[in-house]
Amino acid sequence: MFYLTEVEDFVRVEPRLFGLPTIEAIEKQLNETYAEYYDKELGKVIFVVEVLEVKEGVIIPGDGAAYYNSKFKLLTWKPELQELVHGKISEITSFGAFIDMGVMRGMIHISQTMDDYVSFSKANSLLGKASKRNLKQGDFCLARIVAISHKGDEPKIGLTMRQPGLGKLEWIKEDKSKRQKEAVKIIKAEEKAVKGKKK
Repeated sequence: MFYLTEVEDFVRVEPRLFGLPTIEAIEKQLNETYAEYYDKELGKVIFVVEVLEVKEGVIIPGDGAAYYNSKFKLLTWKPELQELVHGKISEITSFGAFIDMGVMRGMIHISQTMDDYVSFSKANSLLGKASKRNLKQGDFCLARIVAISHKGDEPKIGLTMRQPGLGKLEWIKEDKSKRQKEAVKIIKAEEKAVKGKKK
């Protein structure tokens, strides 16, 4: 889920940025500091939205950098359990698929790709035995976050597409079309039964 977060912190501005106006130097330093930043509580920082306030700076002897107590806004994305995510299949493996969600990558175990027996094909795709549906690199999907592990620098995100309304976008359209056709058949059958009773 995306969040707009206000942060107050001391920003360490390196001496190479001293020639710039203070707010611009702080903005550049924040963009460098948060370029690949992830925190369990904050999430993945996408970018620094704006610097709201800058107080007097202090220089610590022996460091050479200036420290400014600053308030700023960050746009972050924090994975949440049960959240629906759109993504593109970036890699297929024998044990599942990786989805690029734009901000991070998630992994779908082969057993969670579709409601079918799934095997890894020689064409580097995942193939459903009964449905003949296949999942390959470049496919766009809708999945649900079912697991988040915070071991390491970035979280490991576990996804599923085995629930109704999830999966490859083409599958979702096909399923919706089938349900609509079945609903029309039921309505016609009910109308026919009602007409038969009236006679």
